[in-house]
Amino acid sequence: MQTNFTAEQLATPRIDAANNILRKCVHCGFCTATCPTYVLLGDELDSPRGRIYLIKNMLESGEPADAKTVKHLDRCLSCLSCMTTCPSGVNYMHLVDEARAHVEETYNRPLFERLLRNVLAYTMPRPKLFRLSLIGAKLASPLAPVAKSFGATRIAALLGLVPRRMPRPERFGQPGTYPATAEKKGRVALLMGCVQSVLDPGINAATIRLLTRLGFEVVVSGEEGCCGSLTHHMGKEQDALARARRSVDQWTKADVNAVIVTASGCGTTIKDYGHMLRLDPAYAEKAKAISEKARDITEFLSTQHLPQAWGGLRLAYHSACSMQHGQKIRTEPQKLLRRAGFTVMEVPEGHLCCGSAGTYNILQPEIATRLRDRKVANIESLAPQAVATGNIGCITQIGLGTQIPILHTVELLDWAYGGPKPQALATTEIDQITLSNK
Repeated sequence: MQTNFTAEQLATPRIDAANNILRKCVHCGFCTATCPTYVLLGDELDSPRGRIYLIKNMLESGEPADAKTVKHLDRCLSCLSCMTTCPSGVNYMHLVDEARAHVEETYNRPLFERLLRNVLAYTMPRPKLFRLSLIGAKLASPLAPVAKSFGATRIAALLGLVPRRMPRPERFGQPGTYPATAEKKGRVALLMGCVQSVLDPGINAATIRLLTRLGFEVVVSGEEGCCGSLTHHMGKEQDALARARRSVDQWTKADVNAVIVTASGCGTTIKDYGHMLRLDPAYAEKAKAISEKARDITEFLSTQHLPQAWGGLRLAYHSACSMQHGQKIRTEPQKLLRRAGFTVMEVPEGHLCCGSAGTYNILQPEIATRLRDRKVANIESLAPQAVATGNIGCITQIGLGTQIPILHTVELLDWAYGGPKPQALATTEIDQITLSNK
């Protein structure tokens, strides 16, 4: 793609980086076939190629973002399916992140939208505050149909996401050091996280039980809080960078062999810390080192010797976008589950997003609901006993559309290798899995 930035513009590192990405695009259109919003809406401007044109024009002009550009950028899920498809290596992730930062800095959103986005950005990364807000939202959840009838679809969507039953806080997963219960192999840090630690604390608890049984000392700082992913994808770049720096500080101080992440959306961002902080001389090298240590839990477990297990459930495996497109982890979770004795089926149209995408299912509820219903229909066509996935956003989103139990992959693996039966499977008939070292 030909670009027309001035020399003065290219002297700005962010514009120079965007220019290099833009020039790789050859207009081939392969990305349109795998873009969820283009598949649903059929609008060229709701495809990666169309958004690239909008971003190019916005950044070249040097003017504030306009309503048309913002509309189509806001509809982007950042699922990164386009990057998997692109034959030219266009780093759409970095480009759309720069564009969103520009929008946040230059575009004056309507008052209610600005207020909602600020409330989400302030509340969701803070676990204690988020839990309190969920309790308040649960009390108000019966009003969701009323809000929808008055056209307040975003408020209705927010209230609709409140869990039917608030999970109790878990002891395992709280800040502290958890010693290995087998011969010690190493020391790892575990991201405590923000939203996940409230919505499903059993995920980190299962991770700690499994890792300590495998011989790893697990450090949970808790001081890092949110990794910055939520605000990063909302264009609130300074907040995201501050959170990234805090995480880097905590994990550098912890002196660990690896940083384990159980939410694939967070993992994609943490693995990008080296890029995010590349212009900060005090953090560039430290951030790069942390990015290189970051591992999704299934990615890490794939390097460990795990015995064969026999007996289990028939699972549909939903690969989160941030797992398969963001981190390029495409087969490891399924292989682990099969070795643990589960029958694993791939979901049709598995490359398409479920519509969660951080705060997307609140800010773009109509598109998110259509994507969720499409995903659920594909899952239910397999008639699985349960669904496995690696991202809390997907667990919440898909769970709203089906009665099939949906669990994190590590909960199933913990159960297979000696842990307790996951709460989500309380009604299933299988009570245990038999292990074999064969």
